Amino acid sequence: MTAATPWSGLYRATGGCIIAKEDGETLCYHAYNYNDFQDYLYNNTRIETPSTSRYDFGYVYKENGENYIKLNLQVRFI
Repeated sequence: MTAATPWSGLYRATGGCIIAKEDGETLCYHAYNYNDFQDYLYNNTRIETPSTSRYDFGYVYKENGENYIKLNLQVRFI
């Protein structure tokens, strides 16, 4: 990809993630087909708002003279 080439949104190279735990153990997660995984999640999950009373959100509150809105969002499998 160069500055003159628009990105198509698809990854041509795949990689992974290396995690170092507090005890020194290292874990490696490899993403073989990242684009397929993205498509799977997009087609098999939904975004929803949970109960406002159960999770105590969705209202305006004031803290240190500033107004804030506490929000909550869940991603669930269909």
